[in-house]
Amino acid sequence: MAAAAPPPNPSPAAIPETIVPETAPPRHPLFARIRLATIFDVPNIHKLIHQMAVYERLADQFAATEASLAATLFPSQNPPQPFSSFTVFILEVSPNPFAPTTQEQDHNFSPILKTFHLELPIEDAEKETFRSGIGGDVVVAGFVLFFPNYSTFLAKPGFYIEDLFVREPYRKNGFGRMLFTAVAAQAARMGYGRVEWVVLDWNINAIKFYEQMGATILPDWRVCRLTGENLQAFAHLNI
Repeated sequence: MAAAAPPPNPSPAAIPETIVPETAPPRHPLFARIRLATIFDVPNIHKLIHQMAVYERLADQFAATEASLAATLFPSQNPPQPFSSFTVFILEVSPNPFAPTTQEQDHNFSPILKTFHLELPIEDAEKETFRSGIGGDVVVAGFVLFFPNYSTFLAKPGFYIEDLFVREPYRKNGFGRMLFTAVAAQAARMGYGRVEWVVLDWNINAIKFYEQMGATILPDWRVCRLTGENLQAFAHLNI
Protein backbone atom coordinates (compact mmCIF):
# COMPACT_ATOMS: atom_id res chain seq x y z
CA MET A 1 0.00 0.00 0.00
CA ALA A 2 1.31 3.42 -0.85
CA ALA A 3 2.12 5.60 2.06
CA ALA A 4 -0.47 8.17 2.76
CA ALA A 5 0.51 11.68 1.71
CA PRO A 6 1.45 13.88 4.68
CA PRO A 7 -1.08 16.45 5.64
CA PRO A 8 -0.51 19.89 4.09
CA ASN A 9 1.42 22.40 6.13
CA PRO A 10 -0.78 24.84 7.92
CA SER A 11 -1.11 28.18 6.18
CA PRO A 12 1.08 30.82 7.81
CA ALA A 13 -0.75 33.39 9.83
CA ALA A 14 -1.13 36.70 8.11
CA ILE A 15 1.60 39.12 9.15
CA PRO A 16 0.16 42.51 10.01
CA GLU A 17 1.63 45.47 8.16
CA THR A 18 3.94 47.61 10.20
CA ILE A 19 5.06 51.17 9.60
CA VAL A 20 8.82 51.53 9.55
CA PRO A 21 9.78 54.62 11.53
CA GLU A 22 11.81 57.29 9.81
CA THR A 23 15.46 56.87 10.68
CA ALA A 24 16.57 60.31 9.48
CA PRO A 25 15.85 63.16 11.88
CA PRO A 26 13.79 66.06 10.56
CA ARG A 27 15.82 68.83 8.96
CA HIS A 28 15.38 72.57 9.36
CA PRO A 29 16.18 74.55 6.20
CA LEU A 30 17.98 77.87 6.60
CA PHE A 31 18.67 79.97 3.53
CA ALA A 32 22.00 81.82 3.35
CA ARG A 33 23.24 84.55 1.05
CA ILE A 34 26.59 86.28 0.61
CA ARG A 35 26.40 89.69 -1.03
CA LEU A 36 28.49 92.82 -1.35
CA ALA A 37 28.06 95.16 1.60
CA THR A 38 26.87 98.73 1.13
CA ILE A 39 27.02 101.80 3.33
CA PHE A 40 23.64 100.82 4.76
CA ASP A 41 25.30 97.75 6.32
CA VAL A 42 27.72 99.85 8.40
CA PRO A 43 25.73 99.62 11.67
CA ASN A 44 25.75 95.82 11.50
CA ILE A 45 29.40 95.73 10.38
CA HIS A 46 30.32 97.87 13.39
CA LYS A 47 28.52 95.52 15.78
CA LEU A 48 30.12 92.48 14.16
CA ILE A 49 33.62 93.94 14.51
CA HIS A 50 32.96 94.71 18.18
CA GLN A 51 31.81 91.15 18.82
CA MET A 52 34.91 89.87 17.04
CA ALA A 53 37.14 92.07 19.21
CA VAL A 54 35.52 90.67 22.33
CA TYR A 55 35.90 87.09 21.05
CA GLU A 56 39.58 87.66 20.25
CA ARG A 57 40.19 89.25 23.69
CA LEU A 58 41.13 92.53 22.03
CA ALA A 59 38.18 94.71 23.01
CA ASP A 60 40.55 97.24 24.58
CA GLN A 61 41.93 97.95 21.09
CA PHE A 62 38.53 98.49 19.48
CA ALA A 63 38.23 102.16 18.47
CA ALA A 64 36.21 102.06 15.23
CA THR A 65 32.96 103.99 14.99
CA GLU A 66 30.15 103.77 12.50
CA ALA A 67 31.23 107.13 11.09
CA SER A 68 34.87 106.10 10.64
CA LEU A 69 33.88 102.82 9.03
CA ALA A 70 31.50 104.55 6.62
CA ALA A 71 34.11 107.14 5.66
CA THR A 72 36.87 104.59 4.96
CA LEU A 73 34.95 101.62 3.57
CA PHE A 74 32.39 103.59 1.55
CA PRO A 75 33.84 107.05 0.78
CA SER A 76 31.37 109.43 -0.77
CA GLN A 77 33.90 110.88 -3.22
CA ASN A 78 35.40 108.58 -5.85
CA PRO A 79 34.19 105.31 -4.28
CA PRO A 80 36.38 102.41 -5.44
CA GLN A 81 34.98 99.49 -7.38
CA PRO A 82 34.51 96.24 -5.44
CA PHE A 83 37.65 94.10 -5.24
CA SER A 84 39.91 97.04 -6.14
CA SER A 85 40.10 98.22 -2.53
CA PHE A 86 38.52 97.29 0.80
CA THR A 87 35.65 94.90 0.10
CA VAL A 88 33.12 93.44 2.53
CA PHE A 89 30.96 90.39 1.98
CA ILE A 90 27.90 90.22 4.22
CA LEU A 91 26.49 86.84 5.24
CA GLU A 92 22.72 86.88 5.68
CA VAL A 93 20.35 84.11 6.72
CA SER A 94 16.60 83.73 6.46
CA PRO A 95 14.00 81.02 7.07
CA ASN A 96 12.62 81.83 3.63
CA PRO A 97 14.26 81.93 0.18
CA PHE A 98 15.87 85.22 -0.82
CA ALA A 99 14.33 87.45 -3.44
CA PRO A 100 16.54 88.34 -6.45
CA THR A 101 18.76 91.43 -6.18
CA THR A 102 20.27 93.75 -8.78
CA GLN A 103 23.84 93.62 -7.51
CA GLU A 104 24.94 91.46 -10.44
CA GLN A 105 24.06 94.32 -12.81
CA ASP A 106 25.72 96.94 -10.61
CA HIS A 107 29.04 95.28 -9.80
CA ASN A 108 29.42 92.22 -12.03
CA PHE A 109 29.04 90.05 -8.95
CA SER A 110 26.26 87.59 -8.33
CA PRO A 111 25.23 87.05 -4.72
CA ILE A 112 25.98 83.52 -3.55
CA LEU A 113 22.99 81.48 -2.36
CA LYS A 114 23.01 78.25 -0.38
CA THR A 115 20.45 76.27 1.61
CA PHE A 116 21.57 74.65 4.86
CA HIS A 117 19.59 71.73 6.26
CA LEU A 118 20.18 71.81 10.00
CA GLU A 119 19.36 69.12 12.53
CA LEU A 120 18.09 71.74 14.97
CA PRO A 121 16.81 75.26 14.42
CA ILE A 122 19.21 78.01 15.42
CA GLU A 123 18.19 80.06 18.43
CA ASP A 124 19.42 83.61 17.82
CA ALA A 125 18.80 85.83 20.83
CA GLU A 126 20.16 88.86 18.95
CA LYS A 127 18.29 88.48 15.69
CA GLU A 128 16.49 91.79 16.18
CA THR A 129 19.79 93.55 16.87
CA PHE A 130 21.28 92.13 13.67
CA ARG A 131 18.22 92.49 11.47
CA SER A 132 19.34 93.25 7.92
CA GLY A 133 18.63 96.65 6.48
CA ILE A 134 16.84 95.08 3.53
CA GLY A 135 13.96 94.22 5.86
CA GLY A 136 11.82 91.13 6.25
CA ASP A 137 13.07 88.17 8.26
CA VAL A 138 16.67 88.48 7.03
CA VAL A 139 19.38 88.49 9.73
CA VAL A 140 23.09 89.26 9.40
CA ALA A 141 25.13 86.27 10.60
CA GLY A 142 28.70 87.25 9.69
CA PHE A 143 31.07 89.07 7.38
CA VAL A 144 34.49 88.98 5.75
CA LEU A 145 36.60 92.03 4.92
CA PHE A 146 39.44 91.72 2.42
CA PHE A 147 41.51 93.80 0.01
CA PRO A 148 44.14 93.35 -2.72
CA ASN A 149 47.82 92.79 -2.00
CA TYR A 150 50.70 91.75 -4.24
CA SER A 151 53.24 88.93 -4.41
CA THR A 152 56.54 89.91 -6.01
CA PHE A 153 57.61 86.24 -6.11
CA LEU A 154 54.52 85.30 -8.11
CA ALA A 155 54.23 88.66 -9.88
CA LYS A 156 50.52 88.43 -9.23
CA PRO A 157 48.00 90.26 -7.06
CA GLY A 158 46.15 88.45 -4.32
CA PHE A 159 43.66 89.07 -1.54
CA TYR A 160 44.44 89.68 2.11
CA ILE A 161 41.64 88.76 4.52
CA GLU A 162 41.63 91.25 7.38
CA ASP A 163 38.63 89.84 9.23
CA LEU A 164 36.35 86.83 8.92
CA PHE A 165 33.72 86.46 11.60
CA VAL A 166 30.57 84.40 12.14
CA ARG A 167 28.28 85.14 15.05
CA GLU A 168 28.22 82.55 17.84
CA PRO A 169 24.79 80.95 17.16
CA TYR A 170 25.75 80.19 13.57
CA ARG A 171 29.19 78.67 14.11
CA LYS A 172 30.08 75.07 13.27
CA ASN A 173 27.38 74.85 10.61
CA GLY A 174 29.43 75.65 7.51
CA PHE A 175 28.85 79.41 7.33
CA GLY A 176 32.51 80.26 7.91
CA ARG A 177 33.48 77.87 5.13
CA MET A 178 30.96 79.58 2.86
CA LEU A 179 32.49 83.02 3.55
CA PHE A 180 36.05 81.81 3.09
CA THR A 181 35.16 79.99 -0.12
CA ALA A 182 33.54 83.13 -1.52
CA VAL A 183 36.80 85.08 -1.19
CA ALA A 184 38.99 82.26 -2.52
CA ALA A 185 36.65 81.71 -5.47
CA GLN A 186 36.71 85.41 -6.34
CA ALA A 187 40.51 85.41 -6.24
CA ALA A 188 40.67 82.38 -8.53
CA ARG A 189 38.20 83.89 -11.00
CA MET A 190 40.26 87.08 -11.17
CA GLY A 191 43.48 85.15 -11.82
CA TYR A 192 45.03 86.12 -8.50
CA GLY A 193 47.94 84.16 -7.08
CA ARG A 194 46.97 83.60 -3.45
CA VAL A 195 44.87 84.53 -0.44
CA GLU A 196 46.52 85.33 2.88
CA TRP A 197 45.44 86.11 6.43
CA VAL A 198 46.60 85.69 10.03
CA VAL A 199 45.15 83.59 12.84
CA LEU A 200 45.67 83.82 16.59
CA ASP A 201 47.94 81.05 17.84
CA TRP A 202 45.52 80.05 20.62
CA ASN A 203 42.57 79.66 18.23
CA ILE A 204 43.11 75.94 17.60
CA ASN A 205 39.66 75.46 16.06
CA ALA A 206 40.34 78.16 13.48
CA ILE A 207 43.78 76.74 12.66
CA LYS A 208 42.29 73.27 12.09
CA PHE A 209 39.52 74.77 9.98
CA TYR A 210 41.98 76.62 7.73
CA GLU A 211 44.17 73.55 7.35
CA GLN A 212 41.12 71.54 6.31
CA MET A 213 40.45 74.21 3.68
CA GLY A 214 43.89 73.56 2.21
CA ALA A 215 45.77 76.46 3.80
CA THR A 216 49.42 76.27 4.85
CA ILE A 217 50.32 77.64 8.28
CA LEU A 218 53.66 79.51 8.13
CA PRO A 219 55.33 79.08 11.55
CA ASP A 220 58.56 80.83 10.52
CA TRP A 221 56.85 84.16 9.82
CA ARG A 222 55.89 86.85 12.36
CA VAL A 223 53.44 89.72 12.01
CA CYS A 224 55.12 93.13 12.33
CA ARG A 225 53.02 96.21 13.10
CA LEU A 226 53.79 99.90 13.42
CA THR A 227 50.92 101.92 14.81
CA GLY A 228 49.88 104.68 17.20
CA GLU A 229 52.54 107.07 18.50
CA ASN A 230 55.34 104.97 17.04
CA LEU A 231 53.87 105.42 13.58
CA GLN A 232 53.15 109.12 14.03
CA ALA A 233 56.74 109.75 15.07
CA PHE A 234 57.81 109.06 11.50
CA ALA A 235 55.80 112.05 10.28
CA HIS A 236 58.41 114.37 11.83
CA LEU A 237 61.55 112.58 10.68
CA ASN A 238 63.71 113.87 7.88
CA ILE A 239 64.39 111.20 5.31
